[in-house]
Amino acid sequence: MSARPRRTATLTEPILYSFRRCPYAMRARMALAVSGTPCEIREVKLSDKPAELFAASAKATVPVLMLPCGQVIDESLDIMRWALERNDPEDWLRGDDAALIEANDGAFKYHLDRYKYPERHGSDSAEHRAHALDMLAELERHLAQSTYLCGDRGSLADAAIMPFVRQFAVVDQAWFDAQPLPCLQRWLAAQIASDLFARIMTRRPQWRAA
Repeated sequence: MSARPRRTATLTEPILYSFRRCPYAMRARMALAVSGTPCEIREVKLSDKPAELFAASAKATVPVLMLPCGQVIDESLDIMRWALERNDPEDWLRGDDAALIEANDGAFKYHLDRYKYPERHGSDSAEHRAHALDMLAELERHLAQSTYLCGDRGSLADAAIMPFVRQFAVVDQAWFDAQPLPCLQRWLAAQIASDLFARIMTRRPQWRAA
């Protein structure tokens, strides 16, 4: 979904409605951080969303970025690309691999949800874990050729996909660590240990309007 104009109050810097553990919000925060975009981050409790979030985006799911010009961007990849098109000091857009990201956001996310939340979906967790693992094997093949998904430096593809692989891994960390995915495991561990990830995972209190 493309960014679209909406009316909003006068802002001096962008406002990001976010949820710390949401993988979509994580990748948006990473791109905003690496681009050096000043931003007010409003931590949302998903069971108690503020009226301001609904007013900004009818979808009312994080992340939602409100710009000083009145524009609202409510898709995480659009937020990433908007931030990096303004300033891309680490050349992340060099690795905007649409096919890898689409596979992650589509089929992998489908199986991840049904592995992690079988009660919610009425699914066979083991079956969906196996399907997701097959998809991770494709990432392993990429990472056997280079340190990151699109070469020897991190890029948009790495930041866009990593939060979902992280979510998959922590469902059963011991099982994940035992899988024959050494390159993927190193890649994931390095990004989780990075200063960038530590910065974007800062804990914030729930935002409420004054």
